[in-house]
Amino acid sequence: MEASVEGEERVIAAAQQIVRSLGTSKNMKEDILLILSTFDNRFSNITDLVGGGGNARLTAAEEVISRWGDSSVGSSFRFLPWEESPEEVAEYLAAVDDVISLSEDPDLLNRAEIALQTAMERLEEEFRRVMVQNAESFDAARLYVSCRSLSASFASGAALGIDDYDSYVEDDHEGYAEGGSFRGSFSEDLSVGMVKAEAIPHLKSIADRMIRAAYENECCQVFCSVRREFLDESIAALGFEKLSIEDVQKIAWSELDLKMKKWAQALKVVFLALLLGEKKLCDQIFEASPSVGESCFASAARACVMQLLNFAEAVAIVQRSPEKLFRLLDMYDALSSIIPELQTLFPEEAKEFLLGEADLILRRLGTAAKETLAMFENAVQKETSRKSMQFGDIHPLTRYVMNYDIALMEYEGTLNELLGRGERDGFDDSEGSQLAGNMTRLGQRVLSTIAFLESNIEEKSKLYEDSGLQYIFLINNLHYIVQKVKGSELLTVLGDDWVKKRRGQIKQHARSYLRASWTRILSFLRDDGMSGSGSSGNTFKLALKDKFKNFNLAFEEIIKVQSTWNVSDHQLREELRISISDMLIPAYRSFTGRYGSYLEGGRNSSKYKKYTPDDLETCLSDLFEGSSSGLSSHPRRKH
Repeated sequence: MEASVEGEERVIAAAQQIVRSLGTSKNMKEDILLILSTFDNRFSNITDLVGGGGNARLTAAEEVISRWGDSSVGSSFRFLPWEESPEEVAEYLAAVDDVISLSEDPDLLNRAEIALQTAMERLEEEFRRVMVQNAESFDAARLYVSCRSLSASFASGAALGIDDYDSYVEDDHEGYAEGGSFRGSFSEDLSVGMVKAEAIPHLKSIADRMIRAAYENECCQVFCSVRREFLDESIAALGFEKLSIEDVQKIAWSELDLKMKKWAQALKVVFLALLLGEKKLCDQIFEASPSVGESCFASAARACVMQLLNFAEAVAIVQRSPEKLFRLLDMYDALSSIIPELQTLFPEEAKEFLLGEADLILRRLGTAAKETLAMFENAVQKETSRKSMQFGDIHPLTRYVMNYDIALMEYEGTLNELLGRGERDGFDDSEGSQLAGNMTRLGQRVLSTIAFLESNIEEKSKLYEDSGLQYIFLINNLHYIVQKVKGSELLTVLGDDWVKKRRGQIKQHARSYLRASWTRILSFLRDDGMSGSGSSGNTFKLALKDKFKNFNLAFEEIIKVQSTWNVSDHQLREELRISISDMLIPAYRSFTGRYGSYLEGGRNSSKYKKYTPDDLETCLSDLFEGSSSGLSSHPRRKH
């Protein structure tokens, strides 16, 4: 007992020394107040001994609290000078600590609760003001750039309307790389500071006292109202606005396309930067009570997440059209990629709800993507436009389908997951059945779509009255298909044998073209009708003149017409010209070698023997240029 009294006397002596020091040194006073203000009721016994008991402590605390005014009375209310006068702030917080401690004393309960309510109302306003005034500016541009360096570049947004081929810009769809978890040092760097670092201790000191005073609900309400507003403004800065399902249904595709793109971007930034930063802010401010911090974070962030999920839900039920597929897949991939973050960031109850919503919407986006792909395939199969390409050009349908299929391969993993294994698609031909047996589900769909395209192009070729142009059209389109397959991931799906077979078809079409366009002109270079006339008789010369005359007319007509036909691929164009030259020039050289001399020296001989073999070769260079220059660009040489 004696030792206890002796120890208590030493404590009292130490406390009295502190009191004397406070009166002699302003700096020491500030330091000690700042230190003592961070503690709760652990020094209450000392202050009781020094100050004369709980009643005196409460009176002193009431005086300090009332000195700063009541937040409900505007004229007498002054904000605490957190940076300008920390010793005054420390004094106020110490007074709040005393009131919290003394509210446990039944004899002082009523007075303490009145003072406590006044103090808590002030701290609510202080909490709000400190957060608002010290909020960091939101740099959306920096976060977008950083997120792009983490994931693949965002899609450019080319329209792929099957009913509007001409509006499609070839190869304009860049696509996304498949997403993954954002955890790691890079994401830590992106977790933006939501509040200036120097304000965090002030907010923490307020939150600690409000929680100890059982005012955690009021503290959370203030925190959530401020942070929700910040998150709303941040999402707006990312270019994403609040839209109802009805709004989304009414938006034109060009505008919706941009909004879907911004959604996929915003979702990643929200989870990669904003919510991660919000979580860190909650952990810092509510360090003394993690459960309160989790509750505050969930409440502040939930509305932000639901805003994004609601837009995705609305998109999943809008009218289907093929051009929407890639944006749907972008959204599906983006939502899939943030699921791990959602699981990590949110506490159990909120996590369970949000995961359920995200999973439901993810499945709806997947269903929308599958139905859109089926719509695309059906549109290719049943596209029945009767307008032929005037000069045998590559049909817009061919460009559209091949670029669409190439873009599909960028989402191979996602689409195979969505399409599942199941039974392979049925094919009418043995080639398709054989190939499909070893393919993924996406591979089968690509194979069937290209088969529909080939069949459609075959039907469209029959719209041409000129059989030669019919084959040029087939050559152009099939060659384009082959080149697209060879230069993309489609080759891994279809394989070299598929390409080899199409090359064989192109060669067959080229032979058919030669027969259709050049068989008649070659008939004028044969000897039939020349024998038995006698090489010196008039009948012979008249027959010979007719041969040359008819050849010239036929050749000039072909050059005139077929110079307007278009073979856009340079190598293919040269190969066709060479095949014509190999067939025509030797026959013409042989014929003129045998019979050309019979017309020399005669009257108007140049009228019949108009061209040398070299002249013909030069004229052939006009073919398939898609112009009307024809023979006019190559004047006949003088003989």
